[in-house]
Amino acid sequence: MPRLVDSVRARTTVGATAVVAVALAVAGLTVMSLLRANLARHADLQAEMSAREIAAKLATGTPLHRLDLDDTEERPIQIVDASGRVRAASEQLGAVSGTGGSAAARRGAATLAGEGDDDLDEEDPSPGHVSDDVRHATGRATVGGRADDYRFAAVEATTPAGETVTVYAGAALTATRDAVAAVGRAMLAGLPLLLAVVAAVTWLVTRRALRPVAAIRAELAEITASGDLTRRVPVPGTRDEVAGLAGTTNETLAALERSVTRQRGFVADAAHELRTPIASLRTQLEVGAAHPRLLDVAELAADVVRLQHLAADLLLLARLDAGADPAPAVAVDMAELVREELRRRPAGARALAVEAEVAGAPRTLGSRTRLARVLANLLDNAERHAAGRIRVGLGAQEGATVLRVADDGAGVPPDDRERIFERFVRLDEARSRDDGGSGLGLAITRDLVLAHGGTITVGDAPEGGALFEVRLPPAGTPPARTASGGREARGAARPREVST
Repeated sequence: MPRLVDSVRARTTVGATAVVAVALAVAGLTVMSLLRANLARHADLQAEMSAREIAAKLATGTPLHRLDLDDTEERPIQIVDASGRVRAASEQLGAVSGTGGSAAARRGAATLAGEGDDDLDEEDPSPGHVSDDVRHATGRATVGGRADDYRFAAVEATTPAGETVTVYAGAALTATRDAVAAVGRAMLAGLPLLLAVVAAVTWLVTRRALRPVAAIRAELAEITASGDLTRRVPVPGTRDEVAGLAGTTNETLAALERSVTRQRGFVADAAHELRTPIASLRTQLEVGAAHPRLLDVAELAADVVRLQHLAADLLLLARLDAGADPAPAVAVDMAELVREELRRRPAGARALAVEAEVAGAPRTLGSRTRLARVLANLLDNAERHAAGRIRVGLGAQEGATVLRVADDGAGVPPDDRERIFERFVRLDEARSRDDGGSGLGLAITRDLVLAHGGTITVGDAPEGGALFEVRLPPAGTPPARTASGGREARGAARPREVST
């Protein structure tokens, strides 16, 4: 079992909880900021209403000594003239800051109000004016012996006598601070509980989501321990990434099973193929040792040559499987390669008519030696199955170099055209091993063609036999695979071989 700190479930839980904590913190700060701003606007509105109420009375000619400045729920009121003198103030207002008047608010205002003021106390039938503008400021005032912060609203009013004064009215910020503090305490109290719930839910959900992964891991461990590649991991019924992982894992196991099965079959077939010439050699050598006159040197040499060719083919397949690249790719003149291969081939035991049709001078990029091996294997296969005629064609078609080898033999049945390129597969099992070949030639041919980025197919020839068609990219186009990409070639479904 993994350690807790190394667990995906633990890391997911911690990460989700941390993200939620940050989100809640940001949301809480935002809510508190909006709440504070909203309450501040409410205080501004209260202060403005109080200031406009007093200003309206002054504008209608109400004298200062008749103003009731103490029935505003402990809201400080201060009236200041244009010169900055405090003309009136609330009875309980002491020290104040944030208004246009001095700190000695109440006593000076009371004296002025008691002595009277000709301008503000005189009745005048002409109406005054209240300004539409309002100014807000934060200040501090002592009301009834208690100092607190206030939001002040300043509204100008013109009396009927024509004098302009400023009315300051304040609204306490105590309620705002208390409300914000209460909300903050509630959030702090609920945050740990909410985070605990998030962590628990995340832990449970993650455990349920990762349960199929644990089942896959356990099954893979059992497969590894038992070596049974026929087993498969369980695929959950969901359509999420875990189900995709399980499906891909099963596909990998299936490919690995096929590869191992193919490898075991290849080893068994190779051992069987090697056993025949080795047994023949041993028999001939034992006979020669006992009866030197009966030793057939020609037959012995033929068996050695056959064994040599088989070993070379097996070595080449092993190199292709390993992805060996003995030489860099070069531009190969395919027309010259066809002519050279036809010139050097022996006449053979049967008299076969070989026709060659070369159009132009197509070139392809790859290994000349391995491309010559492709043509040689196709010609060997055609000679083995032809009744009397072989036709070789070379040209360019649809941007590709096309090589065709056809014979007039029995051809390949359609159902077997996906088998003939497999290793050690023959369609003519009734024939002798000597006549039928080892069954590796077409497998090597297919691997070499795929390694050059080409394709090879088999169909019906006009002569009635088999027609093998190889398509290779031109020299100006880099091949999809290098001239030695055996392992990449192994990835495609490969037809199998007749007998070569």
